[in-house]
Amino acid sequence: MATDLNDLSAFAAVARAGGFRDAARLGGVSASALSEAVRRLEARLGVRLLNRTTRSIATTEAGARLLERLGPALGEVEAALDVVNAFRDRPAGTLKLNVPSTVARLVLPAILARFLKAYPDIRLEVVVEDGFVDVLAAGCDAGIRYDERLEQDMIAIPIGPRVQRFATAASPAYLDARGRPEHPRDLLAHACLRGRFASGAIPAWEFERDGEVVRVEPTGPLVVETGASMDLVIGAAVDGLGVVHLFEEWLRPQLDSGALEPVLGLWQESFSGPFLYYPGRRHLPAPLRAFVDFIKA
Repeated sequence: MATDLNDLSAFAAVARAGGFRDAARLGGVSASALSEAVRRLEARLGVRLLNRTTRSIATTEAGARLLERLGPALGEVEAALDVVNAFRDRPAGTLKLNVPSTVARLVLPAILARFLKAYPDIRLEVVVEDGFVDVLAAGCDAGIRYDERLEQDMIAIPIGPRVQRFATAASPAYLDARGRPEHPRDLLAHACLRGRFASGAIPAWEFERDGEVVRVEPTGPLVVETGASMDLVIGAAVDGLGVVHLFEEWLRPQLDSGALEPVLGLWQESFSGPFLYYPGRRHLPAPLRAFVDFIKA
């Protein structure tokens, strides 16, 4: 039965990840081991579960039906095993979080070292995705998102700074040559360096002052997908290619060094910080419970 359960878990991991390599990377096992486990399962069941191509895999109808029923069942098995974990002196196991790139860069670094030192038997996996994500379907225990992107029917607790804001900046050389904007609409006459969501949407730049909200959609020479590639935008701004509008903490090193000069300081938009969220209808695994208690404390 143990072998059967491992093979079922391997199939679920590969199906959720959409490929053997991604599943292997997330699970810390080899792709060949996952492939062999799925092959054994298909042979035992006498039915193909995955359609494989050189570039991707997809579930067959039988595989999709199995995955649909298997997800909750595997969750119950994990919860049952975790009950035993409660009898340990220290929580142990894996905690898998799904977070956006801004949280991975600006929020988690101040938390993770202290948490992992406090709970040395917990292994933390962080999956960075900027879009809307069903954390359970993605095989994660919990997620971190801002309030406008929280999934419904979830328990949410504050994590990290409770107030964050955007800053708008450009290099002093650029501003000397092009002028310093005094109102957000002045940006329509400037070269602006933009970010784009994975969905293809390019969010408007939003500003607020004394209750007045202004949204502008400027243009410029560079658009990059949001996430780690936003460093390209910052570098381009430092090189004098245009104006950047980003989390103030993300720009802090360049602002402090003088490589970038802030503009429109009276129009900075503030917003609430992120939340850790997780389903309230299921037993909390010990690693997640430890993380929740740590954050609350």
